[in-house]
Amino acid sequence: QVQLVESGGGPVQAGDSLRLSCVVSGRTFSSYPMGWFRQAPGKEREFVAAMGWSGGSTYYADSVKGRFTISRDNAKNTVYLQMNSLKPEDTAVYYCATPRRTWGVNLQLPKDYDYWGQGTQVTVSS
Repeated sequence: QVQLVESGGGPVQAGDSLRLSCVVSGRTFSSYPMGWFRQAPGKEREFVAAMGWSGGSTYYADSVKGRFTISRDNAKNTVYLQMNSLKPEDTAVYYCATPRRTWGVNLQLPKDYDYWGQGTQVTVSS
């Protein structure tokens, strides 16, 4: 059974940094791409960042480009999201996710992911 567990969220001030972690178990972590999504109250879940299985390809939403960095440590079965220069509009529940397959996946679409963590709340105050 594939399980994803996020951690690292919390309340911060605008301009602060946070690093989210997501530990994956139940599969060969290094063989699959990983993504981060977020969902604010009353809004749809939106793409934040994704990384290919090898770590060589990364993708970011325009709203976080230049501020957020996705990375992975295959030895630790962990994907990270380093978030710098946080803004109040970054407030959301953040989810990590991974697809069941490695081909034909649009890494920016939530519907193409099959396994999700429980989410971690990030609250940025001004």
